[in-house]
This record gives sequence, structure tokens and C-alpha cells, in this order.
Amino acid sequence: MTFIKQEVPRRSAVRTVAMVLVLALPTIAFAALGGGEGSIQADQAQMRASVRVTQATAYAVHELRAPTGHVVREYVSPTGTVFGVAWQGPSKPDLKQLLGTHFDELQSTSSTVRQRGPVVINQPGLVFEMGGHPGAFAGRAYIPQLLPAGVQADTIR
Repeated sequence: MTFIKQEVPRRSAVRTVAMVLVLALPTIAFAALGGGEGSIQADQAQMRASVRVTQATAYAVHELRAPTGHVVREYVSPTGTVFGVAWQGPSKPDLKQLLGTHFDELQSTSSTVRQRGPVVINQPGLVFEMGGHPGAFAGRAYIPQLLPAGVQADTIR
């Protein structure tokens, strides 16, 4: 009997190992609306941003400034929950990252809203406002039920 030694192409083996590693690695969690503040460092790394934390009486603001000109402010309650986010920059932000689980709610609601001009959605569980033009976008989103006692919605800007 003759055995034929068959080699697996090296490139294919490397690709397979790389895919296994990518699938095995944990995904990065972002500090999204309604989520915890513990992952704000992941946002900082994703944006390659500097962070400045300002403490108010009933909340903290984590302001992320990216070299691209984007600024994101995440409003965190004393319990460590992100109750509001605001942004400004030369382009629209990654809303899925900022809104987390509320992104799907925004998508389903925004399909009934006109797509030109400012977008304002005021639902019981989510308030979303965004406007601007190429080169200058700004907006905010918050969960009314998560606003700390004494904090007004106008604080989120």
C-alpha cells in the first residue's frame, strides 16, 4: 500500500486559526444608553479619544474628545447607569454604539419619521434628537425614567 501525504495549504490553516481566535475573543462592550459606566474606557479606545470627567451633584459627565473632531458626552447616574448621551462632530456618530439596546427602537420609530431635516422622537422610553448637515452634526438621547432626581432633560447637551 502506498500512502500519499497530503499537506493542508499553510494559508488555509492560518486562516482557520485566525477565525477560531476571532470567534473565541470576547466582544467589546460599549457604554451605551441604559448601560453601565464601566465600559466607557472601551469607548475611549474605540474613538482614540481623551476623556474628561466632570462631577455634578446628581451625576457625572464623561466627555470623550476624538482627534476626528467628534465629542461624545455620556451622563452617568450615581448608580453607574448611563442615562443620557450627547454628541457633536463632523459626521453622524455610530448610533448603534451610543444607543445600545435602544437602537432597534429608534430604527423602528424613525422609519415613520421624515428623513430630511432634524429628527425628534419622543417616546415614553426614549427621547432622541439629532440635526445638522455634513461637517456639523449634533444630537442627544436620554431615557426619561433614568434621569436622577432633580436632573432636568435640558442638562443633556
